[in-house]
Amino acid sequence: MDFTFSPSFPFLAAQSLLLVCVLVLAAPGHSMHIQTLNVFKKSPSNSLASALKKTSGPKDCSEIPAGSPSGVYIIQTEGLHHLMVYCEMNAMDGGWTVIQRNRQSTEITWAESWSTYKYGFGNVHSEFWLGTEYIYQIAKQKVYQVRFVIWDAANDMKFADYNLFSLEDESHGYRLRLGTYSGTAGDAMTSDNPRNVHNNMKFSTKDLDQDTYRGNCASRSGGGWWYSACYSVQLNVKGGITWGSLCKRNCKASAILIKPALYH
Repeated sequence: MDFTFSPSFPFLAAQSLLLVCVLVLAAPGHSMHIQTLNVFKKSPSNSLASALKKTSGPKDCSEIPAGSPSGVYIIQTEGLHHLMVYCEMNAMDGGWTVIQRNRQSTEITWAESWSTYKYGFGNVHSEFWLGTEYIYQIAKQKVYQVRFVIWDAANDMKFADYNLFSLEDESHGYRLRLGTYSGTAGDAMTSDNPRNVHNNMKFSTKDLDQDTYRGNCASRSGGGWWYSACYSVQLNVKGGITWGSLCKRNCKASAILIKPALYH
């Protein structure tokens, strides 16, 4: 299977003047908080922003025209301002909205607070977390599926698909809901062992412990995630990416992608 991501996460050029103007804020080599990706939030008088408000944009990457290249696009989810996201348009029939990317050599600490995870952090061209609130807002628009992509210790790409993906809102801890598994990475997100399960778990961070462990899994493990007590999967971490028995703290890279489910 041809997949355009690699642990080096090459930058793909913007395809329109509008996007080029926006991408100045996220030039390669400059760390960028995803909160700032909503570039029009504080610029209501900006003529470009005014023009955008008059036109309803794509709600996710599945609404980007077929044949478009992979890269950074602006989407407009229901109830939110414009948001920059990375769209994977080449692999697996395209139309995937990327919500997470990480690699073993990341410069991001990932040990962030609840509010930082809520609104996102990192660089949309390389490693980042899109923002738990933004992920929730995107995923509530339609019925979604998810693909977890893992580069194992040998740098071979594996994947785990779940035919349904959704989050509950913040008042319910952004609880994760997954459907049926298929793939080559192994079903590490759902488990008969209550200590290792991630499906149906609330999201936890170092300052908001919502796991089932007597301690704080996020503080112990170094990053926010849908913990139980504590994990078989940890992708939001610096230098210790784990996916079940496939690779334990030595995965080379990860990515999480969502798009509307084919059948529901």
